[in-house]
Amino acid sequence: MPKSEIHPQWFPKAPVYCDGKPICYIGSTKPELQVDVWLANHPFYSDSQTLVDTEGRVERFMKKYGLNSNN
Repeated sequence: MPKSEIHPQWFPKAPVYCDGKPICYIGSTKPELQVDVWLANHPFYSDSQTLVDTEGRVERFMKKYGLNSNN
């Protein structure tokens, strides 16, 4: 029998949200999960050329190498 005071609380139906909309329910140690990218809006699976930019990395790269992002 596992010790009850050393294990995190388990949430068997924790909702997963993307853009404020619930996507699915999974088991987790957190009561709810927030994701930025998932299967339906991932560029690889949706044939989209949208870049996911975090902390301005894409702009810094484009500026550093003198590339135009409107190509």
